Amino acid sequence: MAKQGNPYYQGPVSDHFDGVRFFNPGGEAPKGFRDLLRWQFGGGKIAWPKSHALTALPTKPDTMIGGAGLRVTMVGHATLLIQVAGLNILTDPVWSTRASPVSFAGPKRATEAGIRFDDLPPIDVVLVTHNHYDHLDIATLRALHARFKPRIITPLGNDAIIDPALPDAEITTMDWGDGINVIDGVALYCEPCHHWSARGSFDRSMALWSAFILTTPAGKIYHIGDTGFHDAINYRAAAEKYGPFRLANLPIGAYEPRWFMKAQHQNPEEAVEGLIACGAEYAVGHHWGTFRLTNEGMHDPARALETALDEKGIARDRFRALSPGDVFEVPAP
Repeated sequence: MAKQGNPYYQGPVSDHFDGVRFFNPGGEAPKGFRDLLRWQFGGGKIAWPKSHALTALPTKPDTMIGGAGLRVTMVGHATLLIQVAGLNILTDPVWSTRASPVSFAGPKRATEAGIRFDDLPPIDVVLVTHNHYDHLDIATLRALHARFKPRIITPLGNDAIIDPALPDAEITTMDWGDGINVIDGVALYCEPCHHWSARGSFDRSMALWSAFILTTPAGKIYHIGDTGFHDAINYRAAAEKYGPFRLANLPIGAYEPRWFMKAQHQNPEEAVEGLIACGAEYAVGHHWGTFRLTNEGMHDPARALETALDEKGIARDRFRALSPGDVFEVPAP
């Protein structure tokens, strides 16, 4: 039986749950408070502009993409609109001004959303990869529910955070290895990534984090909201179990300083290694340029990604660091 002390989830012990906390098998736990202070007061932070103009006008997406079409529109940070097989899917939706538990402090949006909320097409599914505030934003989920009533799919324990604010929402929770049918012909699978979770100081790793795989008539999509590289273990496992992928959505930002961030946020060079390891034909780089979370400059991830691709001899158009408002029509196989 599960131990007591977890406010989000009670379930049997597993290879990634000790009865109270989830963990990365064979991986590395996040660093503690002393290391956090060392980072915060250690200097080296590159300044960001208070606001940054969109490189593309806010997009008003089509209502639906069918057939062999696969379109990804960058809203900002880890919020992507994926349009495929007649479905409109949002990942880790955040339209709030801050990625924070409070409205007056915390990381502030430096670039406006690439899609205005009122311009969204009908949203069918929302994927929430984990509960950090830059990924699970209750205000945005509440607004989406009021307007569209989408199905919300998230790893174990996160329903306990969402449900009090949206008591009549359709929330599906998944463990690593689980799979569900979204609609006929489209399935969703929950798989490991190397990360952690917390909403406060006392709930670290008490709700699960995950990557998602979508299998559709238009191809397979590998979506990761946040991850450390973890020697490409999870990338190789996903390729073996599900590949090949038409598209991988991979985080490329919030990675400096490496001594603190390596276990939780891969850098662009590692993201390129991930592209190779999972065997995706194309990739979208996200988790950069919207909220300043770490030490690198606003545009450093995109520049570092281009350098890493060039060094590996991979065409830059195969792995695109999307800015808010950018639209990627993924080429057909």
